[in-house]
Amino acid sequence: MTWNVPNAITFFRVVLVPVLMAFLLVDVRYGDVFALAVFVLAAASDSLDGYLARRFRQTTPLGAFLDPLADKLLVAAALLSLIELRELSAWVAMVVIAREFAVTGLRMVAAVQGTVISASWWGKFKTASQMLAIAALIVEPRWIKPEWQLWGHRITWYLVLLMLVLTVVSGVDYFVNARRGFHARQEGGEAAQDSGGKG
Repeated sequence: MTWNVPNAITFFRVVLVPVLMAFLLVDVRYGDVFALAVFVLAAASDSLDGYLARRFRQTTPLGAFLDPLADKLLVAAALLSLIELRELSAWVAMVVIAREFAVTGLRMVAAVQGTVISASWWGKFKTASQMLAIAALIVEPRWIKPEWQLWGHRITWYLVLLMLVLTVVSGVDYFVNARRGFHARQEGGEAAQDSGGKG
């Protein structure tokens, strides 16, 4: 087990998950503001640990395991808390969480077969849309004035819709690209066997 600065930042993001849930679910003054600050900090740390790992070549198996785990825990915890607060429909959260499990399972299968599925641009857009939608849902109750409530609700609705669309599209994109990769690997293996047999 290798500990370095990027891994420590990733672990810190995992620690922030229960803190986020506490501020969201416990009735404390300005809890939503603190929850938003924790969520933004955790989301920002995701970009920071990845940058440091690449910049200083400190990518490790532990980091490769912790980083996606921390991201999924953060998103799942926020979505489940928002369901509890009745700020989000359960089916929306289920679509997002199911997609995360499906892509994680796909990557595990690909790893067993020696194929690496890298993050796509669709996946990055999906992550950004999730962060924006969750942040909007956290602060939506703060649209106190009537005119703010209307615009706040509309903005939040569009962000949630965007999150859903990119969640589905990015998931389909991962499976399509993985299927192509599996076929290419299989055809390459068969070609190698044929050439070996003819030799």
